Amino acid sequence: MPYTMEPQRRKKKARSFHQLTKPLRKILKKITPLLARGNRDLQMTFEDQLNALIYFHLEEHSSGRHLLQVLEEDEFARDNIAPQDGIKKSSFFEAINSRGLEQLLQVFEALYAEASSVLPKEYSQLGDLCVIDGSLIDAVLSMYWADYRQGSKKAKVHIGFDPHRSVPSKIFLTDGKGDERPFVAQILSPGQTGVMDRYYQCHKNFDQWQEDQKHFICRIKVKTTKTLIQNQAVNSGSLVFYDAIVLLGTPGVNQTQKPLRVVGYRVDSVDYWVATDRFDLTADQIAFAYKLRWTIETFFGWWKRHLKVYHLIARSQHGLMVQILGGLITYILLATYCHDQYREKVSIHRVRELRIKIKNETLAMEETSQSLSSEDHQVFPQALFAKT
Repeated sequence: MPYTMEPQRRKKKARSFHQLTKPLRKILKKITPLLARGNRDLQMTFEDQLNALIYFHLEEHSSGRHLLQVLEEDEFARDNIAPQDGIKKSSFFEAINSRGLEQLLQVFEALYAEASSVLPKEYSQLGDLCVIDGSLIDAVLSMYWADYRQGSKKAKVHIGFDPHRSVPSKIFLTDGKGDERPFVAQILSPGQTGVMDRYYQCHKNFDQWQEDQKHFICRIKVKTTKTLIQNQAVNSGSLVFYDAIVLLGTPGVNQTQKPLRVVGYRVDSVDYWVATDRFDLTADQIAFAYKLRWTIETFFGWWKRHLKVYHLIARSQHGLMVQILGGLITYILLATYCHDQYREKVSIHRVRELRIKIKNETLAMEETSQSLSSEDHQVFPQALFAKT
């Protein structure tokens, strides 16, 4: 059995962090191996890179330099997160900006599939919903690829969000000018229903999505022309004041070829008009399904505020995608952890509690190591004198 000169410096495992990353154990065995590009071994393996990204978001680090300092000086990070021989700044940023994207995408997809089998599904009566939206990320001027406007650079992340389990399911990244509508077809699978804001209104797409058997519940502009085909009954006392099968748009200009359904309802004196091809749901269910669109807004706000996802540690498109995937993976891990441990959804209260647990466990391991080291120093001279 091999021994080390300094037993107290062996790799320690903080129980809470180990519990958080438990879903990754099986997944990491199945992904494509990350190989070195030359003859030298990787200074930072993919597992090291993934752990560093998770720790970056979990502990709200403000920059890559901040993270590197913690990996060098913090007891827990040095023993559980950093590569065995440490990591230099150049090697760290080279890894973030040029390696691991394929593997991170595989981990994200596999982790979402795993979470789907664990997290409880709400609103099952509405079918398989996917909320779709985009969010801008402030960039720096040197990020030439992040085109937005003169004197300003921004990137845009396009997210598919599962409102049943409150976790992200798909991601794409473009420059800030990137149109969001083309990504609907890539995010949605046949049989799914995309829930979208009125920016996604496109009558040609409404026809194509129906052709592809990809459903939609999309808010439309109030003044959109509607050619009535059939009125449907509206329940008295309901928020809904309009329910009809129509052709949408101006005839001969941008009118839909396929009939669809439009539901109008009023909340706090604001009228909402929603187009859909879901004829199997009631008008009230359509209104409620569109309300679930706000789950992605809540996610974006929480994600930015508490995981510091948009504090840039990379400037290339590859590196930014790596960082964002790390944030998505961290969020799904937290969602699974909170469900397993507390049967709750993610909350900043539980995240702070987890951070404190990790620190306390690290202190306890340090005290144990110091105690064992002290006992060794006391026993060793006695054994030596006994032999003489």
